[in-house]
Amino acid sequence: MTPSLRLYIPRPEDGRFYVKMMTDPATMAYNAPWFPPDGCIPDPESEWEDLLSGWIGREPERFYAFLQRVSDGAFVGDVNYHKSRDGKRYDMGIVIYAPERGKGYAKEGLRLLADRAFRIDGIPRLNNDFETARDAAYHVHKAIGFRETGEENGIIHLELTREEYLASSE
Repeated sequence: MTPSLRLYIPRPEDGRFYVKMMTDPATMAYNAPWFPPDGCIPDPESEWEDLLSGWIGREPERFYAFLQRVSDGAFVGDVNYHKSRDGKRYDMGIVIYAPERGKGYAKEGLRLLADRAFRIDGIPRLNNDFETARDAAYHVHKAIGFRETGEENGIIHLELTREEYLASSE
């Protein structure tokens, strides 16, 4: 199967897409409990500058990339992972820009992130925690091999180890 997406390490001039995503209420609705009322990031330009200086080129401690559609070069979302504060796990995230949802990009984007994390950066596991009500997110994580490690206060905990992923993708 020909990939429809690739990981793209953003440059400073690519910040317009990040700002567009972070200020789009439909894209950021999942984030509303932390950034009321609509989940949008209050100062995305400043966040973009922090992301560039603190995340780009910091592998394997942290990784950030846009998801870029191969056919036309358009950005459709972003992915990341980073070592937790206690250093015991790597938390990950994926955001698909709302107009691009429903096209299979989340599953492909998660696979690209897992390939990068496990095959290139050699990290031991990826973790993601989110609200149990987010069915689509849950199903796409399960589809690439994440397994539940627990649930607490309406938050589900998922994990995928390097060994599990590599064994299932060979």
